[in-house]
Amino acid sequence: MARDGWQQTHPDVQTVLDTLDDTVCQSLLKELTSEKTVQELAEVADVPRSTAYRKINQLEAASLVEAFVEVRTDGHHTTRYRLDFEDVTFSLDANRELTVAITRPPDAPEDRLASLWNELRKET
Repeated sequence: MARDGWQQTHPDVQTVLDTLDDTVCQSLLKELTSEKTVQELAEVADVPRSTAYRKINQLEAASLVEAFVEVRTDGHHTTRYRLDFEDVTFSLDANRELTVAITRPPDAPEDRLASLWNELRKET
């Protein structure tokens, strides 16, 4: 539920708050210093794989991690996860309602080109 081309999701404030308050989610975020599979995350965070899957889904719903498929020549592709934020800021808007803003890391040039190409293909 992270970025899709030029569009970014805007998760619900409560979803982000609940996710950041979850101790297992916090552990998984700490372990995402590099791209990892759910199995790798489960091992380093010392949680069952089923729990790691549920928490990764929760982190995706909060737009804090990004999933991508690692294509392998042997045909055994795998899903890997990486952080999809640099900063999360909560503030009050003009109506005194709580809002959340998520600052994203810059896209790599090849990611920007792929996004641009996807957008062009959608329009033709």
